Order: sequence, then C-alpha cells, then structure tokens
Amino acid sequence: MLVFISTFVPRECGIATFTRDLFDSLNTGKGIVAMSDRKYHYDERVIGEIKEDKINDYIKIAQKLNNNDDAKLIHIQHEFGIFGGEYGEYILHFLNEIKKPVVITFHTVLPQPEEKRKEIIQKISQKVKAIIVMNLESKKILEEDYNIPKNLIFYIPHGIPSVPLSDGQKEKKELKLEKNIVLSTYGLISAGKGIEYFIQALSEVVKYFPNVKYLILGETHPIVKRKEGEKYRNFLKSEVRRLGLQKNVWFYNKYLNTKDIEYFLNATDLYLSPILDPKQSASGTMSFALGCGKPVVSTSTSYAKNIIKENKGILVGFRNPEEISKAIIEIISNPQKMKQMGLNAYVESRFMTWDNIALKHLRVYKKYINISLKCPKLKLDHLKRLTDDYGIIQFANNTVPDISHGYSMDDNARALIVAVNEAEDNLANIYLNFIRKNQKEDGSFYNYVNKDRIVENGEIAEDVQGRVFWALGKTSKGKDIFDKALPYIKNIQSPRAKAFAIMGLKEEKELMKKFADDLVDLFVKGKNKKWNWFEDCLTYSSSRIPEALLFAYSNLNEKKYLDVAQKSIDFLVSKTFSKNEYIPIGQNGWFLKNKRRALFDQQPEDPSSMVELLVYAYEITKKEEYRKKAIIAFEWFLGKNHLGQVVYDDSTGGCYDGLGKNSLNINQGAESTICYLMARIAIGRVLS
Repeated sequence: MLVFISTFVPRECGIATFTRDLFDSLNTGKGIVAMSDRKYHYDERVIGEIKEDKINDYIKIAQKLNNNDDAKLIHIQHEFGIFGGEYGEYILHFLNEIKKPVVITFHTVLPQPEEKRKEIIQKISQKVKAIIVMNLESKKILEEDYNIPKNLIFYIPHGIPSVPLSDGQKEKKELKLEKNIVLSTYGLISAGKGIEYFIQALSEVVKYFPNVKYLILGETHPIVKRKEGEKYRNFLKSEVRRLGLQKNVWFYNKYLNTKDIEYFLNATDLYLSPILDPKQSASGTMSFALGCGKPVVSTSTSYAKNIIKENKGILVGFRNPEEISKAIIEIISNPQKMKQMGLNAYVESRFMTWDNIALKHLRVYKKYINISLKCPKLKLDHLKRLTDDYGIIQFANNTVPDISHGYSMDDNARALIVAVNEAEDNLANIYLNFIRKNQKEDGSFYNYVNKDRIVENGEIAEDVQGRVFWALGKTSKGKDIFDKALPYIKNIQSPRAKAFAIMGLKEEKELMKKFADDLVDLFVKGKNKKWNWFEDCLTYSSSRIPEALLFAYSNLNEKKYLDVAQKSIDFLVSKTFSKNEYIPIGQNGWFLKNKRRALFDQQPEDPSSMVELLVYAYEITKKEEYRKKAIIAFEWFLGKNHLGQVVYDDSTGGCYDGLGKNSLNINQGAESTICYLMARIAIGRVLS
C-alpha cells in the first residue's frame, strides 16, 4: 500500500485535488492520511487524519504506519501552510518517528530562503529517500540555495486529466458565447492572482475586439473568505465597472470540479494566467489549460517560463496591463495562429497526462519498494465509439471517428476477433455483415469502402484476405463466407497471409498443413547463421508467422512446426528486446537483412502481435521467459517505450496511433485501438 500524506477532497485546495488525481491514477485503493484544518467528511480512501496544529497527531500516525505491514512507502505532498508550526516544521515530528521509506513532493520551492526555512527544508531532505519537484528551476534552487544533493531530486511535471481535443463550439453555444472570443482564468480566487491587471488590460483589447468575453471562474479561496469575505472579488467588480467592461467580464462564483473546468476550458479561446508570484513552482490551472489545447498568456513565473514556449503562448511582465493587452491582441488577431498554438499545447502536453505522471512516480517508488503498474481493465468504449451500423470506421481525429476515409476490411476483421472473444454479439454481427457485404464473387474481399459505403476497387492485398479468413475461423456464423472464400485462399502466396489463414483453418487440417509446410520451407531456405527468418526483412506483424506455426503444432502435433517457431521466436526476440524493454521494428525503413533496423514510427500492431505470440508460446511450452517477455512487450502500451509515454488512453479505452522519434500521434484510430485490445486480452491470460 502507498500512503499519501496531504490535504484531500472534499477540502477545497489545489493540493487536495492534485493528490486525488495522482492517487487515483496509481490505482492503489486506500491510503490517504488527510491533513485537516477543520472537520471534513472524507471517503473510504482516507485511512487516517492529522490535525495540522496537533503535534501528537503526527507522531501517532507515524507509529500507526510503522505497525501496518501493508504500508510500504509514504509520499508527502508538501506545501507551506498545510502543516503546523513555523514554516510547517511539525512534519518533522512525523519524519523523526516513521520507519518506512518516505518520498516528498515540494509544491513550492522558494529561492534565497530565510535561515529558518532553509534549515527546515534541509532537515526534511535528510529524512526522505527522494524529493520530487515539478519544475527544473526548482531542482536547481534546491541544489544551489539549499545544498541538497542532486541525486536526491527528481523532476516530474504537474499532471493533467486526459481529455479529448475539442473545438468548443458545443460549449460556446450552450453558454451563448458562440459570437465571442472567450478568454478565461480559473481557480480559487485571492489577491495574489493578479486578475485586476488583466482586467485593466482588457480595456485596450475591447477597442479592437468588442466581442471579447473574459470569464473569471471559481469561488474565493476558503481561507481568504473566512478572513476577509469577498473583499478581493468586490474590488475586481469595481474595476470592471470603473473601466466600463460590464459586458466583457463575467464572474462565476462557484467551486469547480474537474468536469466543470474541462467544460469552461473547452469554451475558451485563450487562457490567461495572471499570477503575481514570480517564484510560483507549479500551476495545475495552467497545466490543465494546455492539456485542453488552449494557448496561454501568462505572467513570467518560474513555472510558466519552464512550460510556456513561444509556440504555445506568450509570457508577460507582472503588473503590466500594456504588455498584457499587446500579447492578447497579438494572439486573438490571428485566429489561425491561435488555433495552431492550441494544437501545439495539446500535442506537447500529452506527456503530462495523469497516466504518464503516475508512471513517472512509480519509477521513483520502485527504487525503494517492489511495486508495479496495475494492468488496466479491458474497456471496449472506444471500439464501440468507432463502430456505426455498417462497420468500424478506419480513422479518428483525436478521439472523434473520422468517416471521411471510410472503412477497411482489415480493421473489421480484427474487430470481429475481439468481439467474438468478448461475446459482444451485436458488434460481432456488425463486423461479420461488413465482411459479407464486401466479399467478391471469386470469394476474395474488397479492402476499402468509402464514406458513402461504396467499395473502392484496388489491388488485392493477400495479407488482408488471410486476416479475414483468420477472423472467419473464429465464428460459426460466417461459415457461408468462409466456404465461398476457401477456393481463393488456397492459392495465396504471401507468407504473412498464409500465417493469418492458418489461424482460421482449424477445421481444414489439410490446407493448414500445406501452409505450415510452406512456412517451414521458407525458413529453411532463408536462414543463415545471422538471420533465422522466413524472409529477407522484418516488417509489420512479423510475430504472426511463428504464432501460426505454434497454432499448426497445437492442432497437427508435428514437432518441426514447434522447432521452427521457437528458433524464429528467439531470433525475433533478439532483434526487438533490449535492456528489459521491447523496441518494435519502426515503419520508417523496417529491418532489411544485413542493414540497420528502423527504430521509429512504431505502430501498436507490432507490440500487439508480439504479446500474442509470446503468450501463446508460454501456454504451449511453459517457458517462463516467454511469459516475462510478453509482459515487457505489453508494457510498451503503458509507457515502457523510448518516449516514456503511455500509448493506451484509459480515459477513452482507445490507443494512440503510434510513436514517432519525438512525439506521440494523438489520433486513436481503429487499428491501434483493436491491436491494444487484442494484446490486453492475451496478456490477461498469463497475469498472476
């Protein structure tokens, strides 16, 4: 069990929200020790409570955790103001008592600290295994101003929810803002936010863009409200009246949950971050805005300088309405540029989604305890989203089905395999009917059908024919299609097509044997001391060929199929696994015999087929090495890849379309999503 010590929901506090999002992404169940300034009604995730001003609470909780064998590691979310004592020094009472490994995240790191603050931070650092910061500048400050060893400090950025990229038209229409250029700022309102300077800047902006609407979203910070009521909000409203901006500024005085924030950000054209503290180390609000694909105008805080580059927004000076208005006008006067900046913000923030941030935290935790990411539950949500009454749509624009390119036979065959496996009869019938409708008179299949559901004549791809045959072999409902296709399938020549077909030929043993013998002959002819393979190149789905031989072995019991399968598996593994990581063959050049292999443009189809091959090899041979390698290959989807980014999107049930050298393809099309599902189904058979 991981134990977090932090403020926690329902307390209205940025750290509480951060902790909830990170904790839930780690999927650990219970384990929150809540820091409380008053009574809150916590849910079952909270296992203990510390009243911030009670020293004895810190000591008792430490003793309780020491005696709890399930508590493996403690992660403290540190912010000045949530722990008692001068500069939050009461947390030292906990650290002096706890015997378990402790990791701490410093949400604020102040440069040139007073001697007492420096002393407390140094004492904390001596009691923990690791320190996490959200800003590279914070790392530098801890090293230089606090003399903390650099090997103790890890940089992990602030997390963001994974949300689809939206054009915001639906939200704008519902808010009656479809004719407005929408600017917004959100968060718990207090004087340090600097909103007045952005309101003052607006008086210049509206001269050129009278349809600008500035949304100031969120309630007053609870602590501020208890001390001074709505003094700051009333001041902001008086500024709006003084400047005659009543039609251009809208206050929404309510606490915003994550869905509310996403809704308003979707309606936003340009996000404004007016913070007055140049030392601000992290900003969840700005991070979320970027994650929703919004360009940003921000004051030049430490965090903003770390995350806002010129292709995503503009940094401005503090308390400088003239500079702020110029930046806003520069962006909104060029709608195409504003749209591109938003797209850049979205694409370049994918590494910050909570799934990715959880993964980065796990890598830190694993240095001190044995822990691993839990396998996501199987979700068919995106598969269903991509499927209409005719078939599965080939492409998606981000997560939205893009019908403009129509349907492919390949995808519907794959989808049929998944639907049959999961007993999704309605889906299976849709995919099967697609195959039936698009079978030619000679038994072969059209590969592409356009958005108007008209077949596109093109060169017949044998691999497609083989894959359809494989899918048909999974269901008795397609016997009429199978029988009609059989004469055509008998004459295919492609090794990969034969491999696909073998796995659909369980009831046609004679043809299965012929194709398996053909593959063995190809292996014998093609292999040498350095190249144990069937062809002179490794391309897509290479794993399917030895998988087909394993299938033939399990059905025909001829040992030569097993021997060749194992030799080719060992060769393929030697070329695709390195240092406990699976590295798919890149589509940007493939891997030709006696040439260098391509590393990039990695597609989900490759790790998917490798997972299925190794799982099947383990089930037949019981060799533990195959099971371990299957898990490693599956982890490619969960972030164990050269970008260190999660490729499966658990929020949608979809899978991103691939990894380039430096970035993720943010679209979630049919092939990638189905390939992930096939891998997930397979790996589920061998996970303990």
